[in-house]
Amino acid sequence: MVVFVIKKSNDDQFLYEASVQETNDELIAGLVAVWNKRLRLGLLVGAIRELAKYGPMKPQDEAGIDTLKEQYEGAAMEKSEFYQADPAGVRTGNGPGPQLAETLERVCSDAEAALSANLVKQRTAVSMDLLDDKLANMQGAVMMAYPMGLPAWDTVALALEGDEGLDGTQASAELMDPETATLWVASRDFQRGQKVGDRLGWNEKTKVVAKLQKSGSGPPAREPVVSEEERKAMMAHYFKRQEELKKLAEASDDDYLASSWADPKAMKKSLQGTGTIKAPGLSGLRL
Repeated sequence: MVVFVIKKSNDDQFLYEASVQETNDELIAGLVAVWNKRLRLGLLVGAIRELAKYGPMKPQDEAGIDTLKEQYEGAAMEKSEFYQADPAGVRTGNGPGPQLAETLERVCSDAEAALSANLVKQRTAVSMDLLDDKLANMQGAVMMAYPMGLPAWDTVALALEGDEGLDGTQASAELMDPETATLWVASRDFQRGQKVGDRLGWNEKTKVVAKLQKSGSGPPAREPVVSEEERKAMMAHYFKRQEELKKLAEASDDDYLASSWADPKAMKKSLQGTGTIKAPGLSGLRL
């Protein structure tokens, strides 16, 4: 199988496997499905953690910090046993309680691991089956915490329903269309209507770094020649060298006369065995 490293950034990338016999249309559709599902899971991780802390979202016309609404509007806020005020004033503050919150956190951490760029280092490919499993775990945990369901306007409820639930969020701007998305490797795109092998050759044991782009975006920027770690090491070496040169420039021109190699009698002293003899009270001076 050909291994694609789909890279958005150093901290956001994943592996995907495909055959050279697949059409480019099938490849792009599969990649877009994984891309969009990862966006949904990423949004849900953050939203479910907020749900575990502060409970369901308020209706938009009731949003506001509870203490201010009580003080200035005289509003009577419903507070359950596990009430914890939402500092953003978006959620009710009525969380599900410590045990269920722990369950929600566990499924979030599990999903987060499936989105981690560390999977690339571990050479673990991402599939729709894997992501669907994480999504199902999240849905089950939410239903366990809120068996009566969440408000229809809650971000968690909307995102669990489908990609349409991402509307109005930052993630929605990054969603791809499988019909128009383009795939690029080494500044060349994969032409629709062709097979993967037409672009990369027919060796199944191929690995490439690729990028998905929206239609009309053109080729992505080239990858830097050196990594961030290499760049930092090079800069550290450069500054160290600059300091060494600066010290040499500031040193006296005749400093070398104090060096042993500049002593015209060094060979004679070495043969006589007197080169390292030091007089008492004159440490550092050579005879």
